[in-house]
Amino acid sequence: MAPKQIHLAAHFPGVNNTTVWSDPEAGSQIDFRSFAHLARTAERAKFDFLFLAEGLRLREQNGLIYDLDVVGRPDTFTVLSALAAVTDRLGLAGTINSTFNEPYEVARQFASLDHLSAGRAAWNVVTSWDEFTGENFRRGGFLPQDARYERASQFLEATKVLFDSWHGDEIVADKASGQFLRHPDVGLFDHHVSQFDITGRFSVPRSPQGRPVIFQAGDSDEGREFAAASADAIFSRHGTLDAAQAFYADVKSRLAKYGRSRDELKVLPGVTFVLGDTEADAHERARHIRLQQVSGQTAIKFLEQLWNRDLGAYDPDGPLPSVDPLVGENTIARGRASVRMYRDPLATAREWRELAEAKNLSIRELMVEVTARQSFIGTPTQVAESLNEFVQSDASDGFILVPHLTPGGLDEFADTVVPILQDRGVFRGEYQGTTLRDHLGLAPVGHRATERAS
Repeated sequence: MAPKQIHLAAHFPGVNNTTVWSDPEAGSQIDFRSFAHLARTAERAKFDFLFLAEGLRLREQNGLIYDLDVVGRPDTFTVLSALAAVTDRLGLAGTINSTFNEPYEVARQFASLDHLSAGRAAWNVVTSWDEFTGENFRRGGFLPQDARYERASQFLEATKVLFDSWHGDEIVADKASGQFLRHPDVGLFDHHVSQFDITGRFSVPRSPQGRPVIFQAGDSDEGREFAAASADAIFSRHGTLDAAQAFYADVKSRLAKYGRSRDELKVLPGVTFVLGDTEADAHERARHIRLQQVSGQTAIKFLEQLWNRDLGAYDPDGPLPSVDPLVGENTIARGRASVRMYRDPLATAREWRELAEAKNLSIRELMVEVTARQSFIGTPTQVAESLNEFVQSDASDGFILVPHLTPGGLDEFADTVVPILQDRGVFRGEYQGTTLRDHLGLAPVGHRATERAS
């Protein structure tokens, strides 16, 4: 049996705890040349897509802007539209929030991007739980988890109604007469649910893919179910092979109830990588990078997110605080979604204390260990083998690579690891299609408007 083909994508590092902005080789996080360099590298390596995250408000801690956010967060559609002009085949995926946007404007923007890129648009549908972000918007407030997933589901369904309001044959250009043949129902929609009450006429014709590829990033039970029902790909954060296999099996098992096959949902974990001439060299580089990513100041900020206390007086090279975390509303790390991961702060604190005591770890050393993402570390051959093992053993369908440097952090991977995967027949040597759905092996939705040459 032929081996599974690996899907690869690139995450623009932007502002997150994998970035080493202090490295002499690091460039701007907002200059368009940085976006263009990473996108062109990904396309040169025949990646499926480039992915942009988005934040709707600068994160704060202790009332101050979080250090990694000081560079700002440019608008996703603006960046992806510009990248469409400097790439030809690379998919363009953007994170757009369903809590503080409206279906009509989002559908219009994605349909436009799909036209501009000739069928390469993708939408990572996310929700926002916090009132902190909501303060930037007229509605303000926040939604509890069940309500925000209900809104997300209805939001996505509403955009599908809008995308599908153009069937593809309403307007046909008749070159002989120089006239358009128009159907009276072109673009009409009438959609009424609890979250949305919209009636009108959609302004963008059906795009090359019919609809953008849909991504989902939630790991909760609600998020997994949402992905099984509606998404084309789901991101994963599971770092070990066993945990990744369990996640893969779980989300794939949910598809049948929605009349979908296992191939209709791709599982793509976000991962980091460190390469070296030898395995020892790679691990030494990885250690150096992690220490750059988690400075003493950053370590204290990470710890405050769990402890929910101002820990500025603590030595990051010293032991953990003897006091327990404050349980209740988090007032330290406003706007940081990671705070929500600690469902039982006291239990997590106990686990961290046990780990620190067992390994004699300081605060900074502990934060380096507990905040690490899944990393593939080794020579190019070793990393290629590990990536392939994950895919062939049904732990993932591919990976979203998060380099630690902007904009050149993907260059070495493209030049060394990708050729090994290609030689082993598990990654494409050339693009076989033109759209992102082609790259991911997904069927198109609907048809484009046709042109009559009579």
